[in-house]
Amino acid sequence: MKKIVVINGHPDKESFNSAIAQTYITSAISLGTEVRYIPIGELDFNPNLQFGYRKRMELEPDLVKALEDLHWSEHQVWIHPMWWLGMPAIMKGFFDRAFLPSIAFKINKNGQSEGLLEGKTARIITTAGDLSEKEYEEIYKSSGQIQLQKGILEYCGISPIQNDFIGPLIKFNEKDRNNWIEQVKSLAAFDSKIENKIPQQS
Repeated sequence: MKKIVVINGHPDKESFNSAIAQTYITSAISLGTEVRYIPIGELDFNPNLQFGYRKRMELEPDLVKALEDLHWSEHQVWIHPMWWLGMPAIMKGFFDRAFLPSIAFKINKNGQSEGLLEGKTARIITTAGDLSEKEYEEIYKSSGQIQLQKGILEYCGISPIQNDFIGPLIKFNEKDRNNWIEQVKSLAAFDSKIENKIPQQS
C-alpha cells in the first residue's frame, strides 16, 4: 500500500483548492492507497519564525503531527493557490516553522546542506487566478514553482517532483472546473501505483 500525504496550502476550506484536495484523496483511497491530509489553514500554530534560527521555538502539536505525516509519506501532494507569484502566507509560515534544521535538512561537517526527506517523491498542483501556464513560464519564469520545488522540497531531499498548473481560474466556467476535477482523479490514480516513478523535471 502506497503512503501519500496531501497538503492543502489554501486557508479557505471552501476553496477550489480544497475541492482538488478532497477529490485527490477520495480517488486515491478508492484505489487502496493510504492517505493522510494536512489542511495548513486549519492547523493551530504561530506562522512567525520569531527568532529566526537563533532560538528554537517549541513546535505546536499540530506541527508535530504534520511533520510525522510528512516523514511517514512516500509521496507528497502540495496544493496551493498562487498569490503574488508565490504561496499564501500561512503556507510559507508552515515551512518557516516546520522545515527546520535537523528536521527537514542539516548542514554537514563540510558546510553543505543535506536533505532529510530523501526517498520521497512529490507533486505540486498550483492554481492561478489570472495567469496562464505560458504567461507564468515566459513572463515570470515560474518563480513560485522554483521557490517551492527547488528552494524548499528538493533542498530537503524530495525528488523527483511533478508540476501541474491550473489557470487562469477567472476564465474558467463550471465545465472547465469539472474537467480539472476529472484530471485530478487521473493524477491520483497515476500516483497511487506502487511501481510508479514520477519523471524528473528540470
